[in-house]
Amino acid sequence: MAEDRIPDDDLLTADPHPESAPDSAEVEVRPDDRIDDERHDEENRLKPEYVSAVHLALEAGDKGAVYDLVEPLHAADIADLIELLDRSERAELASAISDLMTGDVIAELNDYVREDLMEALPAQAVATIAEQLDTDDAVQLIEDLNEADQRAVMAELEPETRAAVSSALAYPEETAGRLMSRDFVAVPEHMTVGNLIDFLREEGDLEHDFFEVFIIDERHHPVGTCALNWVLTTPRSVRLTDLMKRDQTLIPVTMDQEEVALMFQKYALISAAVVDESGRLVGQMTVDDVVHIISEEAGEDALLMSGAGDGDINEPIREAFSSRVRWLIANLGTAVVASSIIALFGAAIEELVALAILMPIVASIGGNAGTQTMAVAVRAIATNQLTRANTRRILWREFRVALLNGSTIALLIGLAAGLLFSPMMGVVIAVAMVVNIAIAGLAGVLVPVIFERLDQDPAVASSVFVTMITDSMGFLAFLGLAVAVGLAPL
Repeated sequence: MAEDRIPDDDLLTADPHPESAPDSAEVEVRPDDRIDDERHDEENRLKPEYVSAVHLALEAGDKGAVYDLVEPLHAADIADLIELLDRSERAELASAISDLMTGDVIAELNDYVREDLMEALPAQAVATIAEQLDTDDAVQLIEDLNEADQRAVMAELEPETRAAVSSALAYPEETAGRLMSRDFVAVPEHMTVGNLIDFLREEGDLEHDFFEVFIIDERHHPVGTCALNWVLTTPRSVRLTDLMKRDQTLIPVTMDQEEVALMFQKYALISAAVVDESGRLVGQMTVDDVVHIISEEAGEDALLMSGAGDGDINEPIREAFSSRVRWLIANLGTAVVASSIIALFGAAIEELVALAILMPIVASIGGNAGTQTMAVAVRAIATNQLTRANTRRILWREFRVALLNGSTIALLIGLAAGLLFSPMMGVVIAVAMVVNIAIAGLAGVLVPVIFERLDQDPAVASSVFVTMITDSMGFLAFLGLAVAVGLAPL
């Protein structure tokens, strides 16, 4: 019937060959091959038995069996399989499934594993993989190589790709210029909706996945955006300048990736234009890029606070040792400070054994309280909830929370110590507990804030200094009060 026909001029997505579309009744409905009982467990992880089968096939040198085992996997699962194998087996697997080692697989690999594999491949092979990737993924692949390998790979790239990668590498790491995609759709502002639809239909070299179209002026400056659903539901004669959204969030190429993520979160963005110093549109950031950034930054902050370096199980042993031992040495130094305070009260501890029994409790609870407050403060700084404008208010808030916590813990430990040792010992440890937890609350906010004001990452060394303060002040308060009230001599 005539009314059932889809007007070609009104819909961009109409199938030009509807008769070739399969009948819905003929389409086979089956489970996703990526989630099955043979290769995956209930949490969609590769089963140990399956990984072992691949390992045995590699040991036997049976490349055909290896290929048959791996071929049904999704690209992300192939990447997982490579990471699960021993380092010496990864190159063998890559060789056995060479035509399955697509750009999608490489993009999913862990940074260290990808770097190892790329170093084992000739420059031409790396360039071939890079050509398959989006520009931002190609940049991430090439930037991990050493300088000599970078030059060799760049020489093998197509001129257009080489120019895009070189441009991205010129920007600092972890900035929008490095991470942005250079594949986007931009049209001049004089177009109508009909012109845009015709352009999108006829243009054969469009970005595969895009959410909006950027409208630019004659200077290539973005002046607005049009979501695809607006284009599809608006008459052809409407000018894009009448349809577009003029209020847009522009991201400078030099903006740090963490700030980019905060902008996406704050303004609920799906994509955003990236502009250079002159305001020209040079790329876009999309929400899938930001999801990776958020995950990376969250993990990075947690690892930095623990002094675990990159915290990657694929990190080379030498690098893991180097990144961790520095903070262990720093912790050793702070522990010496706390021990020197204990040494000042050596005679008192020898005279009254109860002091040696109870003082670890004061330091431990104070350390936990400081860590709690520090975690809140570091997260608040990272999400722009704690700024210069509200530092005093947050400091006062955390101090009051610390006093409440300290009073509660002091009541419990004071009663216990009073019953086990003496009423005065109960009073001393209770007061020391309140003092130490209050100091922990202040230190937990002030230390990260000071690091942030010094343009240092608050997550890097805050835990070391907060622990030193709570341990030292805890010992000093408890032992000092015990001596002051006459429980033990100095």
